[in-house]
Amino acid sequence: MTASAVLDLTCDLIARNSVTPADAGCQRVMAERLAALGFTIETLRFGNVENLWARRGQASPVLCFAGHTDVVPTGPLEEWRSNPFVPSIRDGVLYGRGAADMKSGLAAMITATEAFVSAHPDHTGSIAFLITSDEEGPSVDGTKRVVEVLRERGEQIDYCVVGEPSSQTDVGDTIKIGRRGSLSGRLTVHGVQGHVAYPQLAENPVHTLAPALAELTLLRWDEGDEFFQPTSFQISNLNAGTGAPNVIPGELKARFNLRFSPVQSIETLKEIVESVLRKHGVRFSIDWYVSGMPFYTPPGALSDATVEAVKAVRGDAPVLSTGGGTSDGRFIAPMGAQVVELGVTNATIHKVNECVAIAEIEQLEKMYRGILERLLSPRG
Repeated sequence: MTASAVLDLTCDLIARNSVTPADAGCQRVMAERLAALGFTIETLRFGNVENLWARRGQASPVLCFAGHTDVVPTGPLEEWRSNPFVPSIRDGVLYGRGAADMKSGLAAMITATEAFVSAHPDHTGSIAFLITSDEEGPSVDGTKRVVEVLRERGEQIDYCVVGEPSSQTDVGDTIKIGRRGSLSGRLTVHGVQGHVAYPQLAENPVHTLAPALAELTLLRWDEGDEFFQPTSFQISNLNAGTGAPNVIPGELKARFNLRFSPVQSIETLKEIVESVLRKHGVRFSIDWYVSGMPFYTPPGALSDATVEAVKAVRGDAPVLSTGGGTSDGRFIAPMGAQVVELGVTNATIHKVNECVAIAEIEQLEKMYRGILERLLSPRG
């Protein structure tokens, strides 16, 4: 395949307004090209979420490319230099919503697979695609549900390459080999509303929370380990008050998140938070949510093949990292799959004027082709 093939497909996908959970026909375009290669195509729709499961071959190992067609909203259109859903090329850079996260990755997966199957129609093992339109949304009816279906049918994924934009400065400089877990809380602090001139007749939840919040933000939760950063605690939302300057609020609502390494347990984290609140006399209630457990892919066939494929294109080895946020790899890893994340640079993801260098897309395609060659080429 030529470099223009991956660029053309990236542009086609960007031109489809697939703000989450919409797919806008992206998966249909991918499915048609995979069907032409002999893939069995399954469309799995849950609620308003479109999912694609495509597989070529019945043997093991199963190498799966995973990703998402949905994108985040554009933000202020007047701040874009060009229409976010009309792909625009300026000075060798492709602009558009989803250019980096992650329609260029999807295109590179498809064209790399087309080239590999053309060269090796009788490849070993199986190639699969697990594509959703729910990654940028609640992540409830997407990859998570497809994995449940696969488990029920006894289907296994051995190796999974997630096409998220994992690179920092240059494509392939970083590979994600794991992610921290994510535990969120919705905290309600109960007080007593009153007049600011009579604080003795009220209970200000802002004041009661403040010392506990200070302790939680300064707490050293753990030291992490050789593969994971220490656990972090962050407040994302804090709301209290009626808007009137002379009313003590009767309630405070806060949202917070803990990104935790495998050295921690969910129950321990919950107990620490709640014990600090009780220690400072806070009257509270919390609703807890786990959006992902930590996972780690130790050195093995997939990480070795990925590192070698990247080195063949870049000339140097990538950094192996578990930093950053979560990805749909958190749903696939518990199947027993080895999971890595490899994609273009992430400097502009979710931003106005999102973009990716065309050279990066072309290099990524070669890296994906190299992974396929190293894991599924017929042995002569």
